[in-house]
Amino acid sequence: MTPAAARRVLLTLGVTRWFPVGLVVGVTTLLPIERGLGVADTLTTAALGGLVVFALELPTSGFADAFGRRPVYLAAAVAQIAAAVLFVTAQTFWGFLVAAAAFGVFRALDSGPLEAWYVDTVHRTTPGADVDRTLAAAGTVLGGSIAAGALAGGGLIWWHPVTAWNALTLPYVTYAALACLHLAAVAVLMREPRAAAVTAPRGAPRVRASLRVVLDGVRDAPGVVREGLGLLGTNRVLLGLVLVEVFWSFAMVVFETFQPIRLAELLGSEEAAGAVNGPVTAVGWAVFACGAALAGMVSGRLGVVRTAVLLRVLNGAGAVAMGLVAGPVALVAAYLVTYGLHGGAGPMHAALLHREAEARNRATVLSMNSMVAFGAFSLGALVLGRLADAATTQTAMVIGGAVSVLGALCYLPSLRRERRLGAAGPRRAAHGVSRGQASGG
Repeated sequence: MTPAAARRVLLTLGVTRWFPVGLVVGVTTLLPIERGLGVADTLTTAALGGLVVFALELPTSGFADAFGRRPVYLAAAVAQIAAAVLFVTAQTFWGFLVAAAAFGVFRALDSGPLEAWYVDTVHRTTPGADVDRTLAAAGTVLGGSIAAGALAGGGLIWWHPVTAWNALTLPYVTYAALACLHLAAVAVLMREPRAAAVTAPRGAPRVRASLRVVLDGVRDAPGVVREGLGLLGTNRVLLGLVLVEVFWSFAMVVFETFQPIRLAELLGSEEAAGAVNGPVTAVGWAVFACGAALAGMVSGRLGVVRTAVLLRVLNGAGAVAMGLVAGPVALVAAYLVTYGLHGGAGPMHAALLHREAEARNRATVLSMNSMVAFGAFSLGALVLGRLADAATTQTAMVIGGAVSVLGALCYLPSLRRERRLGAAGPRRAAHGVSRGQASGG
């Protein structure tokens, strides 16, 4: 597959993956509260999902590196359907806890394989190419897809055609149905050559050949994971990038989880917040998409690391502003600015991770980063949720945003590396990649 064809697959699967998420992104915390859970209990279920991802990220990514990206991504698509069904049928704290754990399994499987597949495909013809432009384009597709989904989700809540259900239920039913479409798209579009080491001998029965592939993947996965963890001890740049997520996740708790809760406080009910938050979230993800696109242009002038640092500081400051403002209009305005900055920061951070990864451990590196993010998100959700109950939602939001700003310091090793590269850094190539060598470990 050519880099251009792989790019088209990446962006197409981005649409099928993220449009359904847009349907429910504005009601994920509102539906449990509407069904009787408190803020602390709702955030506890979210924390459990993060802890499950934390536990499974490296095993699943090691399997993806050793066995193949496509089978793991297919398993993720199946897990997404199961998790959606569990969430929409949950009625109690324990029901939502089980659903959150299922979503954790899905997110662990989903984290890394598609992006690693794309980068590996590009590197087969353009070794060591940077991919920040294409990742920025993928971020734009992600944001645009979720924006469209959020607008549709808000419309479903406003329409409320099935009166036997709560108005917040239909978006999740639709999400489960569209998750089936994503599974079909992955099965049709994503193609991956088998490694020579796990190709069956000529004439071997198909069942025996498939079993051999699985056993080889299981055998090799622990070694890939150990190698990935070892990189953190020898590569200060990678260690700094992973630590950024510890701080970044506190801001994510603010603008992902507390924003609809705070909006419900200001509007007086969860259903009112759900109906309003649909179009608000749609605009937010459209701004996210614009932020990703602009970051790809700015990084060509400032450099990837400087762009990442600037966006990280401004994003944390925006989360603080969300906690300080009073009134729904001001909250929405602060949210939109913050989410646009978040959209720009993600592709820059991902591009820096790819500089430190190779084909044999790329999914593992991405998953180490994601594992730390989910673990920190779980910690932040627990701490800030209890703080919101003990003090106020606004206090928790301000503290979460302030903690996030500190993460910019963790980019310093990457900044020193980029300065040393200087004029020898990567050159831009067609389709948003470059022909320069990645910096490696």
